[in-house]
Amino acid sequence: MLYYLIKTNAGGNTLTHSSAKQKWRSDKLAHLGSSIFAEVAATKAEVRKSGIEVIDLGIGSPDRGPSYKIRAALSEAVLREDSYSYPASKGSAAFRRQAAEWMNWRFAVEVDPEEEMVALMGSQDGLAHLAQAVCNPGDLAIVPDPGYPIYSGALALAGVRAWTLPLLEENAFRPDLEQIPEEVWREAVFILLSFPGNPISVTADLPYMTRLIELARKWDVLVVHDLAYSELGFDGYRPISILEVPGALDTAVEFHSFSKSFNMAGCRIGFMTGNRTAVGALRELKSNVDYGVFGPVQEAAVVALEQAMASAPDEGVSKMYEQRRNVFVEALAREGWTVRLPEATMFIWAKLPEAYGVNVEAGRSRRFAHELLLATGVAVIPGDAFGQQGEGYVRIALVEEEERLLEAARRMGIFLRRNGC
Repeated sequence: MLYYLIKTNAGGNTLTHSSAKQKWRSDKLAHLGSSIFAEVAATKAEVRKSGIEVIDLGIGSPDRGPSYKIRAALSEAVLREDSYSYPASKGSAAFRRQAAEWMNWRFAVEVDPEEEMVALMGSQDGLAHLAQAVCNPGDLAIVPDPGYPIYSGALALAGVRAWTLPLLEENAFRPDLEQIPEEVWREAVFILLSFPGNPISVTADLPYMTRLIELARKWDVLVVHDLAYSELGFDGYRPISILEVPGALDTAVEFHSFSKSFNMAGCRIGFMTGNRTAVGALRELKSNVDYGVFGPVQEAAVVALEQAMASAPDEGVSKMYEQRRNVFVEALAREGWTVRLPEATMFIWAKLPEAYGVNVEAGRSRRFAHELLLATGVAVIPGDAFGQQGEGYVRIALVEEEERLLEAARRMGIFLRRNGC
């Protein structure tokens, strides 16, 4: 039997559905920037059905797993019966202590694991929630363009306005702090930057970081530094921490991730450290929305940090990605496509060949990525998925072995020649 329910208010009048009720979909979802990844995934499925082998250089998911020692620690902890109680949302004391020790070993930075550290379900967890923890709806935050999609997506979820700081090729893609208007500094609650960044592996030195902290302290703005790629520097470059700047703890926090540094992407663990007020705010928010990272994952992360501290600087993942970068960029050059050599991360930010889509006024990046995938099976992400300034570029992830990267470059070369490039 079919029943129809009519809702009424206290006065007996029939209540009308809101537009959100009718759609069962929040308008905020339109601002999250994840639609392009779903589009690429759907096209990959279509290409596979056609019989073309896909080489996926789109999503930045490591193609290798963590070390045996890390996996063994995780396995042993999972088998213990006492591992299945609720973990603390702020992270175990052992994890926070080890993360603080690693910060001191890696960057000569001292942080208090009790008040200046919070564990995260991957750095994206913290990036997604921070604006809700430190801002009110209607506040203003400064974010880069292009930038990792959750930067602006988190603001949409929190009802926070975004002032986008363009990353321009003429500035070597480094954000020009002096171009931020005083009225923006005066109104902003925080500024979010990433060195080295995603999608562009732009880097910053200590003088730049020092100037950033000076401006933040002058205008009472929180600096949020995403350092997810701290262990993926090339050619002798080692990324630095914003907390290395004297006095940075007064006005800065920093995100760290185990996903890329230790090939633990699926484990979902990271941490935020720095200013205790901001850390405390995120802790308080997270204590109301989750119960923390699974205990065995935290134990495995402790082993990862211990292993890193006992190893030589060149024994991590950076050498592998540096070699892949060299092989792939050289192969692309032989195919006639010269791209910028990244100084860090697992990504190449590639400017489209001038000859491609010359009659297309907008949407060149999406058209290129879509046609490349359909024709060759090589998946990349169009640059405009990361912001308006990304138009004319694509992001390529070095997440395949060298042999596969060489094959991807060969297919790209065929595609470019067919398109008159």
